[in-house]
Amino acid sequence: MVCFRLFPVPGLGLVLVCLVLGALRSYALELTLQDSEKATCLYAKWQMTFRVRYETTNKTYKTQNISDLGAVTYNGSICGDDQSGPKIAVQFRSGFSWIANFTKAASTYSIDSISFSYNTSDNITFPDAKDKGMHTVHHPLAIKIPLNELFRCNSLSTLENNDVVQQYWDVHVQAFVQNGTVSKNEFLCDKDKTSTVVPTIHTTVPSPTTTPTPKEKPEAGTYSVNNGNGTCLLATMGLQLNITQDKVASVININPNTTHSTGSCQSHTALLRLNSSTIKYLDFVFAVKNENRFYLKEVNVSMNLVNGSVFSIANNNLSYWDAPLGSSYMCNKEQTVSVSGAFQINTFDLRVQPFNVIEGKYSTAQECSLDDDTILIPIIVGAGLSGLIIVIVIAYLIGRRKSYAGYQTL
Repeated sequence: MVCFRLFPVPGLGLVLVCLVLGALRSYALELTLQDSEKATCLYAKWQMTFRVRYETTNKTYKTQNISDLGAVTYNGSICGDDQSGPKIAVQFRSGFSWIANFTKAASTYSIDSISFSYNTSDNITFPDAKDKGMHTVHHPLAIKIPLNELFRCNSLSTLENNDVVQQYWDVHVQAFVQNGTVSKNEFLCDKDKTSTVVPTIHTTVPSPTTTPTPKEKPEAGTYSVNNGNGTCLLATMGLQLNITQDKVASVININPNTTHSTGSCQSHTALLRLNSSTIKYLDFVFAVKNENRFYLKEVNVSMNLVNGSVFSIANNNLSYWDAPLGSSYMCNKEQTVSVSGAFQINTFDLRVQPFNVIEGKYSTAQECSLDDDTILIPIIVGAGLSGLIIVIVIAYLIGRRKSYAGYQTL
């Protein structure tokens, strides 16, 4: 846990802000505000990501996904008083900020509004933006929660405004905390209420954890991402999703004929996003390391399951599909990308190149170790020699025993 202590503000007392970074380091946030008596006054834990569409200098449009917030500060976050309500203020990257405001009524409190400001003068995030400067989108919400209850919304929530899409999930928040103790009573958002409804099983025997029914090999699809200069990312793969939720395991083959691809390409990161009627998004985020290799760094997914619930998982600390820049990565045999304990992706006939695509074609491929059959030759030779040595040793021992049997003790 990393704590940031802010200086006392007149009328507001001393504010203590703590940030906990878990497996989703860049956007899994946990925030605790304490008043001058060191009593907790506001608690929040949430995950968020942003997608911004902007015009470039050559009059085309690009979409930038912002999931890695980088170094984060919390200047302006307050517990609130009689004149102003609580506020969560987050600053990140170069001039980016996010603010959530809360208000209080007689028996309820509200998430009143959310504002997001981004800076197109940030040449790393928006290297070729036509209009440089600060832009702000504001969303009034008025989500009412009973006092002394914790608001929970694990399901994916989306706010859209012109060219900005904000996505939130795994949200837990309580403003106006009573007696310094976060409530154990949860007030669920509508989506979470829906996702908790499961079919009733009429049986007197407890239902065990189910195992997924094996599925046939998925069909391979070809996906691409284009920027202003043509194709910048290529991917060909058959995808099979393994999901476990509420002790129920399922296997889903992705149909490439009904799956669409979008994304973006930057100098050191590239995004391939797949979506369909059931998949809100399945993101593959690639990154450059050591200036000469690329790898799969991040996978994010949100999709609707057959029972009506929403399944969302994200992990930006992966290390798969490693290959030199200027080449492609290929693995024809089945390979598993383990995103979390509840979500794995099996790939088949995989070939991907997220950087340095020339004329829309794959470059020379680096094959995965599973495809490298040359390693079988030394294994076979070694096994044969080992077997021969064992036969010789056994024959020698049998021969010695027979020679001793020909002598009698005098």
